[in-house]
Amino acid sequence: MSRPPLPPFTDETAAQKARLAEDGWNSRDPVRVAQAYTIDSHWRNRAEFIDGRPQIEAFLARKWTRELDYRLIKEVWTHGANRIAVRFAYEYHDDSGTWFRAYGNENWEFDAEGMMVNRFACINEHPIAETERKFHWPLGRRPDDHPGLSDLGL
Repeated sequence: MSRPPLPPFTDETAAQKARLAEDGWNSRDPVRVAQAYTIDSHWRNRAEFIDGRPQIEAFLARKWTRELDYRLIKEVWTHGANRIAVRFAYEYHDDSGTWFRAYGNENWEFDAEGMMVNRFACINEHPIAETERKFHWPLGRRPDDHPGLSDLGL
Protein backbone atom coordinates (compact mmCIF):
# COMPACT_ATOMS: atom_id res chain seq x y z
CA MET A 1 0.00 0.00 0.00
CA SER A 2 1.31 3.46 -0.91
CA ARG A 3 0.80 6.47 1.41
CA PRO A 4 1.68 9.65 -0.52
CA PRO A 5 3.45 11.92 -0.39
CA LEU A 6 6.42 9.65 -0.96
CA PRO A 7 10.10 10.22 -0.27
CA PRO A 8 12.33 11.90 -1.14
CA PHE A 9 10.60 14.83 0.56
CA THR A 10 10.57 18.46 -0.51
CA ASP A 11 9.57 21.36 1.74
CA GLU A 12 6.05 21.08 0.34
CA THR A 13 5.68 17.29 0.62
CA ALA A 14 7.22 17.17 4.11
CA ALA A 15 4.65 19.77 5.25
CA GLN A 16 1.87 17.73 3.61
CA LYS A 17 3.08 14.55 5.37
CA ALA A 18 3.17 16.33 8.73
CA ARG A 19 -0.35 17.72 8.22
CA LEU A 20 -1.68 14.29 7.28
CA ALA A 21 -0.14 12.86 10.45
CA GLU A 22 -1.64 15.70 12.52
CA ASP A 23 -5.07 15.11 10.96
CA GLY A 24 -4.86 11.41 11.70
CA TRP A 25 -3.88 11.90 15.33
CA ASN A 26 -6.60 14.53 15.79
CA SER A 27 -9.13 11.91 14.69
CA ARG A 28 -8.22 9.96 17.85
CA ASP A 29 -8.92 6.76 15.90
CA PRO A 30 -6.19 4.22 16.78
CA VAL A 31 -6.93 1.96 13.80
CA ARG A 32 -6.86 4.85 11.31
CA VAL A 33 -3.63 6.26 12.75
CA ALA A 34 -1.89 2.86 12.85
CA GLN A 35 -2.47 2.40 9.10
CA ALA A 36 0.19 5.07 8.40
CA TYR A 37 2.90 2.83 9.92
CA THR A 38 4.50 -0.32 8.55
CA ILE A 39 3.24 -3.56 10.04
CA ASP A 40 6.57 -3.88 11.91
CA SER A 41 7.07 -0.18 12.69
CA HIS A 42 9.23 0.68 15.71
CA TRP A 43 8.43 3.50 18.12
CA ARG A 44 10.01 5.07 21.13
CA ASN A 45 7.42 7.22 22.84
CA ARG A 46 8.86 8.77 26.00
CA ALA A 47 10.20 5.71 27.84
CA GLU A 48 7.91 3.22 26.10
CA PHE A 49 9.08 1.01 23.23
CA ILE A 50 6.35 -0.10 20.81
CA ASP A 51 6.71 -2.60 17.97
CA GLY A 52 4.18 -3.21 15.23
CA ARG A 53 0.66 -2.07 14.41
CA PRO A 54 -1.15 -4.08 17.09
CA GLN A 55 0.99 -2.47 19.81
CA ILE A 56 0.57 0.96 18.18
CA GLU A 57 -3.23 0.57 18.19
CA ALA A 58 -3.23 -0.57 21.83
CA PHE A 59 -0.94 2.30 22.86
CA LEU A 60 -3.13 4.90 21.11
CA ALA A 61 -6.34 3.46 22.56
CA ARG A 62 -4.85 3.76 26.07
CA LYS A 63 -3.54 7.25 25.33
CA TRP A 64 -6.86 8.67 24.17
CA THR A 65 -8.74 7.04 27.03
CA ARG A 66 -6.61 9.11 29.44
CA GLU A 67 -6.01 12.23 27.31
CA LEU A 68 -9.49 13.69 26.83
CA ASP A 69 -10.44 16.42 24.32
CA TYR A 70 -7.02 15.93 22.70
CA ARG A 71 -5.97 18.52 20.11
CA LEU A 72 -2.57 18.48 18.36
CA ILE A 73 -0.52 20.72 16.07
CA LYS A 74 2.61 19.47 14.24
CA GLU A 75 5.18 21.58 12.40
CA VAL A 76 8.09 20.42 10.24
CA TRP A 77 11.45 21.25 11.75
CA THR A 78 13.59 19.76 8.97
CA HIS A 79 13.59 16.96 6.41
CA GLY A 80 15.82 15.06 4.03
CA ALA A 81 15.46 12.08 1.70
CA ASN A 82 13.16 9.68 3.61
CA ARG A 83 13.20 11.40 7.01
CA ILE A 84 11.22 14.22 8.60
CA ALA A 85 11.70 15.86 12.00
CA VAL A 86 8.69 17.64 13.47
CA ARG A 87 7.97 19.58 16.61
CA PHE A 88 4.53 19.47 18.12
CA ALA A 89 2.30 20.56 20.94
CA TYR A 90 -0.97 19.13 22.12
CA GLU A 91 -3.52 19.96 24.78
CA TYR A 92 -5.82 17.64 26.68
CA HIS A 93 -7.43 17.21 30.07
CA ASP A 94 -7.53 14.21 32.37
CA ASP A 95 -10.62 12.72 34.00
CA SER A 96 -10.30 15.13 36.94
CA GLY A 97 -10.56 18.13 34.57
CA THR A 98 -6.92 19.23 34.82
CA TRP A 99 -5.65 20.60 31.50
CA PHE A 100 -2.16 19.89 30.17
CA ARG A 101 0.00 21.07 27.31
CA ALA A 102 2.62 18.68 25.98
CA TYR A 103 5.56 19.71 23.80
CA GLY A 104 7.85 17.46 21.86
CA ASN A 105 9.87 16.45 18.88
CA GLU A 106 9.51 13.43 16.63
CA ASN A 107 11.96 11.92 14.20
CA TRP A 108 10.30 9.93 11.42
CA GLU A 109 11.75 7.50 8.89
CA PHE A 110 9.70 6.30 5.90
CA ASP A 111 9.94 3.42 3.46
CA ALA A 112 9.71 3.94 -0.32
CA GLU A 113 5.89 3.59 -0.18
CA GLY A 114 5.53 6.47 2.30
CA MET A 115 4.80 4.25 5.31
CA MET A 116 6.48 5.24 8.58
CA VAL A 117 9.06 2.65 9.63
CA ASN A 118 10.44 4.39 12.73
CA ARG A 119 9.06 7.04 15.08
CA PHE A 120 11.14 8.42 17.94
CA ALA A 121 9.31 10.89 20.20
CA CYS A 122 10.56 13.04 23.08
CA ILE A 123 7.72 14.66 25.03
CA ASN A 124 7.37 16.91 28.08
CA GLU A 125 4.14 18.22 29.52
CA HIS A 126 2.88 20.49 32.25
CA PRO A 127 -0.49 21.42 33.70
CA ILE A 128 -2.10 24.59 32.40
CA ALA A 129 -5.13 26.56 33.50
CA GLU A 130 -8.12 26.17 31.21
CA THR A 131 -7.76 29.91 30.44
CA GLU A 132 -4.23 29.25 29.08
CA ARG A 133 -5.47 26.88 26.38
CA LYS A 134 -4.61 27.88 22.82
CA PHE A 135 -6.23 25.04 20.83
CA HIS A 136 -9.94 25.84 20.67
CA TRP A 137 -11.23 24.24 17.47
CA PRO A 138 -13.99 21.60 17.61
CA LEU A 139 -12.65 18.07 18.11
CA GLY A 140 -11.23 16.61 14.92
CA ARG A 141 -9.15 18.17 12.17
CA ARG A 142 -7.58 21.56 12.92
CA PRO A 143 -9.20 24.16 10.65
CA ASP A 144 -6.93 25.48 7.90
CA ASP A 145 -7.24 29.02 9.23
CA HIS A 146 -6.25 28.08 12.82
CA PRO A 147 -2.76 29.35 13.71
CA GLY A 148 0.13 26.89 13.77
CA LEU A 149 2.77 26.52 16.47
CA SER A 150 4.98 29.38 15.32
CA ASP A 151 2.00 31.70 14.93
CA LEU A 152 0.92 30.87 18.49
CA GLY A 153 4.39 31.57 19.89
CA LEU A 154 4.91 27.94 20.81
